[in-house]
Amino acid sequence: MEHTYQYAWVIPLLPLPVIMSMGFGLFFIPTATKNLRRIWAFPSVLFLSIAMVFSIQLSIQQINGSAIYQYLWSWTLNNDFSLEFGYLIDPLTSIMLILITTVGILVLIYSDGYMSHDEGYLRFFLYISFFTTSMLGLVTSSNLIQIYFFWELVGMCSYLLIGFWFTRPIAASACQKAFVTNRVGDFGLLLGILGFFWITGSLEFRDLFKIANNWIPNNGINSLLTTLCAFLLFLGAVAKSAQFPLHVWLPDAMEGPTPISALIHAATMVAAGIFLLARLFPLFISLPLVMTLISLVGTITLFLGATLALAQRDIKRSLAYSTMSQLGYMMLALGIGSYQAALFHLITHAYSKALLFLGSGSVIHSMEPLVGYSPDKSQNMVLMGGLRKYIPITRTTFLWGTLSLCGIPPLACFWSKDEILSNSWLYSPFFGIIASFTAGLTAFYMFRIYLLTFDGYLRVHFQNYSTTKEGSLYSISLWGKKIPKGVNRDFVLSTTKTKSGVSFFSQNIPKIQGNARNRIGCFSTSFGAKNTFAYPHEPGNTMLFPLLILLLFTLFIGFIGISFDNGAMDNGIAELTLLAKWLTPSINLTQESSNSSINSYEFITNAIYSVSLAIFGLLIAYILYGSAYSFFQNLDLINSFYKESPKKYFFDQVKKKIYSWSYNRGYIDIFYTRVFTLSIRGLTELTEFFDKGIIDGITNGVGLVSFCIGEEIKYVGGGRISSYLFFFLCYVSVFLFLFLS
Repeated sequence: MEHTYQYAWVIPLLPLPVIMSMGFGLFFIPTATKNLRRIWAFPSVLFLSIAMVFSIQLSIQQINGSAIYQYLWSWTLNNDFSLEFGYLIDPLTSIMLILITTVGILVLIYSDGYMSHDEGYLRFFLYISFFTTSMLGLVTSSNLIQIYFFWELVGMCSYLLIGFWFTRPIAASACQKAFVTNRVGDFGLLLGILGFFWITGSLEFRDLFKIANNWIPNNGINSLLTTLCAFLLFLGAVAKSAQFPLHVWLPDAMEGPTPISALIHAATMVAAGIFLLARLFPLFISLPLVMTLISLVGTITLFLGATLALAQRDIKRSLAYSTMSQLGYMMLALGIGSYQAALFHLITHAYSKALLFLGSGSVIHSMEPLVGYSPDKSQNMVLMGGLRKYIPITRTTFLWGTLSLCGIPPLACFWSKDEILSNSWLYSPFFGIIASFTAGLTAFYMFRIYLLTFDGYLRVHFQNYSTTKEGSLYSISLWGKKIPKGVNRDFVLSTTKTKSGVSFFSQNIPKIQGNARNRIGCFSTSFGAKNTFAYPHEPGNTMLFPLLILLLFTLFIGFIGISFDNGAMDNGIAELTLLAKWLTPSINLTQESSNSSINSYEFITNAIYSVSLAIFGLLIAYILYGSAYSFFQNLDLINSFYKESPKKYFFDQVKKKIYSWSYNRGYIDIFYTRVFTLSIRGLTELTEFFDKGIIDGITNGVGLVSFCIGEEIKYVGGGRISSYLFFFLCYVSVFLFLFLS
């Protein structure tokens, strides 16, 4: 066992040979390297697969009760300061290693097909492999300064990948926004690390936990200072995991390629913040004020993310706000002390969200021949619909991922979210109400995404060489109302267009550009190339294979949270789950009982409650967006209710307010633009004016005055009678003017 642990340091280093080879090849022999670019995908996947095998072996040993292993070596050493680097293998590390490697391998395989026609194929693989390596280094770090080192590498890689298509101004702006926003959190993290080093004289986790277990309860140190430093550490997690109020970078990060969006949202960037809090959980749990702050921030974030996802038209942006909300659930769980539930949800959400993002990539891939290669069109759910007929495999996998995130049993996210909801109610009814209401919203907006994308009819026109075939353009609106059959659609389109674009509630519907109607596709089959309609079609096998594997994870990964003792449920008691057994050392460290029992009746009651919320959200979404609307609109009760003008006006106003809040991102970006961006720019311009106009003006003015005086004096003392007479006449003229006036 120890022999295996001694070689665990190779896990984060395994992808490096491929990364260095690609880098040197692009630098010294770019032509040959680019000609053989598809070959580089195989070693990237191979070496990460070896890392996955190592990770699984370490995890099995942790499950079997192996002790925590830590290996350190000195980096710098003197009398007053010692800096050590090393690696730490414990249950938390083993969980994260499996999560990162499995998702990373599937994303790499998917990327081979998704990026195959991109000129930056090799550059993308270099960035994404280094991204995975940085995250592996972060989760195996043995102290705070080592975490900070890899923390910054993760941020650098995310900057490069978000702005991968840097020729697009919006992508360049998005990566800069992510970089600047994360600098706020990273600066706080650095200050927190330095603060705890000043308190303890060490950067090792064991010294921080010693403070938590001994010094703080005995008033050995200043509790206010410790709380402040812990808050600064938490600030780093707030930015990295897109928590309120530093969440604004996450939706704009969708400008990067879809595979990196899946990796960021599932196993790397946003997971780093949750990992940091989980790693330092023994410290935070000894500071009640910080724990309360964590739970409040998580509650605000989960509710805000759900409300902002309601009116988004971009499929990836909608999923991004969903990630923000689910990360809020994890923060809430950590804040109320539910360590195991937070990590459980981190695992289940990672596989479900990776499935959804890669599924959205397949949707975008299928839509691009119809609407063009602009993200504003290919990712716009307004132009989709009816895709279930053309991409059935993608549709099936996306549906299961959607149901999992909605909390439908027995899918993955049901088990973890149900546990968080139960613990929230036990901790505080306020947190329980917000978390439960958000669970219903989650089911609503996730099923809305599915229905707008796959249900109904394709809402974009396409034609063949000889015959024009029109789909039902906007047969349903974004709020569910159909355009009557007898109404001219062109008239509707021309009379409902306003400056604000496409309305969430059918007030505004954009025109489809003419060139989008004329696009046709030509793709190859096993029998050769043939011309066909530009129908959306399934991607290649390299993109479908990861979807199917992630579907298996989504279906079965949740069972690690179920009791493995069959006789326990008969007695009304659920024994230790596989996940609890996996996390036993960490749970004991955080003073959480590993032998806690759950009454089966209570579990079933909680499950019925949470599933009812999810089904209610699904039903509302289906009524408003699905084909069921045609049935409900024929009911006399609904028609009579809707025709009453006061009620109709009231609900229209409510819908407008909800749309305005959600579509404009809660006005938070606008607030930041006006308060921070414009104010800082105004302050900069004022400083520039003060520097050039006043500081430089005084200096230049003194020089100019000296020059003028010197020019005048040289004529006074020149010895010319004409000059003397001239100045004499000037003085006399001035004197007479003053005297006479």
